[in-house]
Amino acid sequence: MRTRRIVSLFPVLLLAVSFQRAEAAPPGVALRPDKTVPAPAAPADVAAAPADAQVTASGLASKVLTAGTGTAHPVPTDRVKVHYSGWTTDGKLFDSSISRGRPIVFPLNRVIAGWTEGVALMVVGEKRRLWIPAKLAYEGKSGKPQGMLVFDVELLEILHVPDAPADVAAPPADAQHSESGLAWKVLKAGTGTVHPKKDSIVRVHYTGWTTDGKMFDSSLAKGTPATFELTEVIPGWTEGLQLMTEGESRRFWIPKSLAYRGAPGKPEGMLVFDIDLIEITKL
Repeated sequence: MRTRRIVSLFPVLLLAVSFQRAEAAPPGVALRPDKTVPAPAAPADVAAAPADAQVTASGLASKVLTAGTGTAHPVPTDRVKVHYSGWTTDGKLFDSSISRGRPIVFPLNRVIAGWTEGVALMVVGEKRRLWIPAKLAYEGKSGKPQGMLVFDVELLEILHVPDAPADVAAPPADAQHSESGLAWKVLKAGTGTVHPKKDSIVRVHYTGWTTDGKMFDSSLAKGTPATFELTEVIPGWTEGLQLMTEGESRRFWIPKSLAYRGAPGKPEGMLVFDIDLIEITKL
C-alpha cells in the first residue's frame, strides 16, 4: 500500500486521461459525429469573408457573432476551452466539437496559426467566425483539409497557469508549520466550515513547482479539476488538505519526506503547491 501511495502521489494520471479526452479531436481531425446532436449548418458566407469582416495583416478575417462577457484576451501560453465547427469553403463540415457533444481544451500556441491569432482576439463568452487562409491553416499537410477554412469558435474559458510565486524557494517567515515539516500559507479564506477527513474524496485545482520555479504539473493547464481520495496522494497533500475548507486556497511547501521520496521520474526535493479546494465530494 505504501508503494501505491508513492507511485500515485497525486492524481496526475486521472488528469492526463481527462485532458486526452478533452483534446481528442483538435481542429482538422476527422469528424466523429454524435447522432444525438445535429451537425451545424454551413454559414451563408462560408465561401468568402464578407465586406464587414475584420482583416489582420496576416490575412486572417473574422467577424464577431456574439459579444463576450469577459474582458481579458488569451495569450499564446494559455490554454483555452472552446466549442467550434469547421468548414471548407464549399460548405463541407470537417470537424465540430458541437457534434461530439463536448468542448475541447488546447494550448493556444500548439494549434494552427490562424487559431492562435484568431482566438487571441476573443474574450470569454464571445462567438466569432474566422476565415483562415491556407498559409495560416494546413497548407501542404497530408490528410488535412486544404485551402481557406472557416471556423465558428466560442471561447468558453481561459485557463491561465499562474507564474511561480515569489516565495517558491522557501517558506516565508509568516508561514505556518506542522510537526511533520509541512509549511503553508492561506491565500484565500474558505467559504465552508467542514474539513476533509483522511479518507474523504475532494475536487481541487492545483499547480505545482520545484523550488527553482519550474512548473511541473497543473490541473489548470489541463482544464479539468482533479478528484481523488486523500489516501491516494502524497503525504503532504493528505495532511495539508485536511486543514482546508471548501472555497479555500493555500500554498504548501512540502518537504521531500512528504512528497515523492525518490520515486522514479518524479520531481525531487521540496515541492510547492497552490491548491484550491473546490468541493468535498465525499466526507
